[in-house]
Amino acid sequence: MPPTVERFVCPGKGNGLRATARISRGQLVTSAEPLASCVSGKRAREVCHHCFTRQETLLRCSQCKMARYCNAACQKQAWYGHKRECKCLRRLLPRIPTDSVRLAARLRFLNPPKTVGNELYTLEEHESNLNLMSEQKKQGLSQLASMLELYVQQEEDSDLTQEVTSALPTSCRDPLSLIAKVGEMNIKPILLSVAQDKKHIEVLSLLNHDCRPNCVMVFEGERLQLRAVQDIRPKDELTISYIETLSLTEERQKQLQEQYHFICHCQRCSSKKEEGFMLSGKEEKWQQLKVALPRLEGLKTESNWPALLESCCNLLSAAGAELPDENLYKLRVTDMALDAAVQLGQWEEALRYGMKTLPAYRFFYPDPHPVHGVQLMRVGKLQHYLEHLEDALDTFKEAFTIMRMTHGDGHPLTSDLRMKMEECRLEMSGRH
Repeated sequence: MPPTVERFVCPGKGNGLRATARISRGQLVTSAEPLASCVSGKRAREVCHHCFTRQETLLRCSQCKMARYCNAACQKQAWYGHKRECKCLRRLLPRIPTDSVRLAARLRFLNPPKTVGNELYTLEEHESNLNLMSEQKKQGLSQLASMLELYVQQEEDSDLTQEVTSALPTSCRDPLSLIAKVGEMNIKPILLSVAQDKKHIEVLSLLNHDCRPNCVMVFEGERLQLRAVQDIRPKDELTISYIETLSLTEERQKQLQEQYHFICHCQRCSSKKEEGFMLSGKEEKWQQLKVALPRLEGLKTESNWPALLESCCNLLSAAGAELPDENLYKLRVTDMALDAAVQLGQWEEALRYGMKTLPAYRFFYPDPHPVHGVQLMRVGKLQHYLEHLEDALDTFKEAFTIMRMTHGDGHPLTSDLRMKMEECRLEMSGRH
């Protein structure tokens, strides 16, 4: 356990993590290897299943047809952990289990089992919260538990897997309990780089939630890092956000209640001071965007980029300039227009949409945040490609200031930004 933090009982929340010494903004609090991890099914074709690096071209496992790797070296290194999973995936083809089922199975396949009991939190201590769930949710978990049993059935026939399973804590051997624990653990949406593509369990799962947290978690390779984004005093609780924070209080409360079974009483939820900005403009205008969002999400899921871009363009034109750019629903539609334009190679249009999002991101993310940093990187790369070098350098500098805090100097994304800034400087000097 790092010397700057300690486990404590937080009134009204249960277990928590607090500082034992002053922690400065941008400081690495601790890092750990996840107990188990898997690439989200939504990103399975975009991310190496071993090193979790994004690549345009990946080698596919010839047997299960799902796992993908940067190269033969990554595939070879991953085989020890993938071989049991590979057999299970082959049995279910063309069906693919959910992320929760695959993650639970990876816990069962741990060999030798990883020990977390002497650190901050044991796997057995995680609450399943089955007693707090509605009957409908319990039925859904029961179906996932049945899928888990079917998924691991072939491997369960081997003595080796029986031995591994028996090494799990008693409360984790039952499929329903294990699935529930996986669902209830603080599976945080770290919205950047490879981290957004991973479901994970780690010793830092005792961190409590806040809608304006003082820490963020990012991945560097296979290791999870916890970094402070505010100055933290001794005895202050360390918090992260379990959910995407760029949403209305009502939406955040609903998601936290449904997924984690608690009501958030943080300062941001109590004050609701951002609500007026998020819902600025005429209601009849933003209601049209709000109603359209599920359809737009469907087009994005289908990778129907031409239809998505056309729909976003029409909606934004209908909303007009009267609807401020910081309106939450206009921001979401503009972000999807940016995604579609990038996918279609329409760089000028992508940059136009990206620039419209930046003032809202600056306002809604007052502390250094990975989402803000990544958005700035996207816009900077568009500016650089279109040879708007001075603008690109300024945008990269702003992103770098954030990423140094959220990722640290040695992270690949920070190094990439440093290289981009140098490229801009060299190209600008070459013009003179």
